Amino acid sequence: MRLLVTGASGQLARSLAEFDETEPGLSIVVHGRPELDLENPGIIAALIEHVRPDIVVNAAAYTAVDAAESDSARAFAVNAGGAGAVAAATFARRLPLIHVSTDYVFNGGHPLPYREDDVPDPRTAYGRSKLAGEAAIAAANPDHAILRTAWLYSPHGSNFVKTMLRLAGTRDTITVVDDQVGNPTYAPDLAEAILVVAARMRDAPDEPRLRGVFHLTAPDSATWFDFAREIMQLSADLGGPAARIAPIGTVDYPTAAERPRNSRLDCGKIRDAFGIELPRRASSLAKCLRQLLGA
Repeated sequence: MRLLVTGASGQLARSLAEFDETEPGLSIVVHGRPELDLENPGIIAALIEHVRPDIVVNAAAYTAVDAAESDSARAFAVNAGGAGAVAAATFARRLPLIHVSTDYVFNGGHPLPYREDDVPDPRTAYGRSKLAGEAAIAAANPDHAILRTAWLYSPHGSNFVKTMLRLAGTRDTITVVDDQVGNPTYAPDLAEAILVVAARMRDAPDEPRLRGVFHLTAPDSATWFDFAREIMQLSADLGGPAARIAPIGTVDYPTAAERPRNSRLDCGKIRDAFGIELPRRASSLAKCLRQLLGA
């Protein structure tokens, strides 16, 4: 199976790249800017023709949530226009498309984990651009799986775990929001699950249960405060930096873009369709910290 993955510098694309040729018959080709720029959709079809993949994974996105509030045109160009261009190019070559989306398509006010059939209501420019991307993909290529995920962390790129470790090296106390809840998700676990989705879509091209919108996060929920305390405890156990974590409210940490208070996603649909359930956070966070700390 040969995959073309967009978004070379992102956590997910870099995690997918680590699976390249780990087993016979698997080839993962990762491309990002400048050779693949979703703001220049004219080059997408040519790259797909050159790589000749069996399936495309669109992990590229404009993810600067706060900056998108004042730069919404670019966010929509990448997350909606670019995603639609990838979908059109894959449809022209009769290729399945896996597209990565986000919890930000919801407003965060629901008391329960969000299901795929809950009505989206994004409150940010980033969320609106990602929802527009989902619509563009659905319109351009019916052979798609849209995977909404949330709160990614990994040894790669910028993420909450790496930020906490960095701050713990210079501060005795770190204040962290305690009234936003979600499912911290280890990017390598998500990457491995995407390989399962890709193989099933390839092997069952006419199976409607394997197409559409799915939620895919780790099963354990936490607030940012809870997650930060777990990071500090594990880091200390491994001989790494640690600091005291003090809870604050969202009101005490203002941002340009409104954060969803509830980012939890119900992953029952993908479990039923693909048999996928990501590992629990304790084991995945330990793997991440061991790699980051060299422990």
